[in-house]
Amino acid sequence: MEFDISLVSNSLPLLLRGALLTLEITALSVGFGLILGLILGLSQLAKTPLLRWPAKVYVDFIRGTPLLIQIFIIYFALPNLIGHRIDPFIAAVTACSLNSGAYIAEIFRGGIQSISQGQMRAGLSLGMTYGQTMRYIVLPQAFKRIIPPLGNEFIAMLKDSSLVSVIGFEELTRSGQLVIAETYATIEIWTAVALLYLIMTLSISQIVRFMEKRFRLSDER
Repeated sequence: MEFDISLVSNSLPLLLRGALLTLEITALSVGFGLILGLILGLSQLAKTPLLRWPAKVYVDFIRGTPLLIQIFIIYFALPNLIGHRIDPFIAAVTACSLNSGAYIAEIFRGGIQSISQGQMRAGLSLGMTYGQTMRYIVLPQAFKRIIPPLGNEFIAMLKDSSLVSVIGFEELTRSGQLVIAETYATIEIWTAVALLYLIMTLSISQIVRFMEKRFRLSDER
């Protein structure tokens, strides 16, 4: 059986459109996940149990259950509660954002805890409030340290977003399935899909390395 490259070239526009949608859903999910993760990460470090324990329960639940099940809950179960259907794109972004937020919360928590307590005490001794010290002293230092794991989370979410194909959202994996259903070119199309994922993940890795280098150079000056 020969590898028919013409099938790939003919299907490339549809696959590239799916790849762009994959990047879009990943960027939105990690973007919202950053906001949620920062809130949850700070809540887990709070001295107040009312903030700390709900955040911990949420993070443990999301990290302890499959993303696929979370997508099913948002897309299939939630409409029964709210009384109307949820758009596949909205469901995909919501589920992936909630999932990403839990993992990013742990990244933020670890990054903040890696900063010496002396930094917080120094800020407080200068008359700054806890919030000001966290915002202007601790978080900027922590953010530099969490760039590599944030990059890994982006790559992981890029690949995990393929799961939203089960609800009919036409990202890269779903686009590949549709092409295969029409052409039966299993080897050619799945190879092309894999290469597109590889190109995207390698590109993100290069961007993360560039950011690490820039921050490292700024610290040395």
